[in-house]
Amino acid sequence: MKAAAFAYARATSVVNALELLAAHGDRAKVLSGGQSLMPTMNLRLISPDIVVDIGGLRELRGIAVKGDVLVIGALTRHADLLNSPEVAAHAPLLRDAVTHVAHPAIRNRGTIGGSLAHADPASELPACIVALDATIVVRGSGGERRIAATEFFKGIYETALSSQELLVAVEIPVAAEGSTFFFQEYARRHGDYAIVGLAAHAVVRDGMFADLRLGFFAVGDRPLLASAARTLVDVAITSAALAEAAVTLASELDPQEDQQASSAMRRHLAKVLLVRCVATLLSRPELATGVAR
Repeated sequence: MKAAAFAYARATSVVNALELLAAHGDRAKVLSGGQSLMPTMNLRLISPDIVVDIGGLRELRGIAVKGDVLVIGALTRHADLLNSPEVAAHAPLLRDAVTHVAHPAIRNRGTIGGSLAHADPASELPACIVALDATIVVRGSGGERRIAATEFFKGIYETALSSQELLVAVEIPVAAEGSTFFFQEYARRHGDYAIVGLAAHAVVRDGMFADLRLGFFAVGDRPLLASAARTLVDVAITSAALAEAAVTLASELDPQEDQQASSAMRRHLAKVLLVRCVATLLSRPELATGVAR
């Protein structure tokens, strides 16, 4: 199939892009990398009257450390995240996750801002942003506002971004001393959408979690920051404690059933990932023995 007829406007600046969005409202869609938008339009799942292309706005590209914050421009491509020394040093979770995003051709075009604004619940980067306690910076005609990642994702393909706002950057606290990360997903083939995945950030001190953030994806209508993590902070981790956390996690999940997996299978795999994550982050492989059933 091909997209329905639409008008096209190439924004010359962020201000110009916002003017176009203000003029067309819900009838406009923003084009950055196009790796999600164009297939959706070609399938006629959406039919905007106008596409506003922001792909040439250099002001929205780049990665920089500013004080204790890693700032990533919205048009920074997946491939740039993979190769960035700043990301490797301060948010290696993103680097690890990007290797699972589709294939090189997609990663060379897709952008972090596009991925977050698209808000696919099976996507890797939204879960990473939640696990990293990031802030999403958006700009509209009234100025900028900052939205906590945990408040940005509202449902399947739904965010706190209004039709007249533009996602311009992501701000991530630089990794604290003792930080460690975990990323793993189950997919039928590498590069496919995940059946279940987990992006985690922890601070480990004296063999215990001083902080633990677990961002699950493909287990509901948005990335889930699991409350089960709280039961594992500042306590000695035993098999019993881990089993209790797995029960708590299962009660939080709301996985859908589809052609890839049943909801029961997704719940099971999420618990497996929880156990594997904790065992890996604490360097205690014995905890993974007798994985949750």
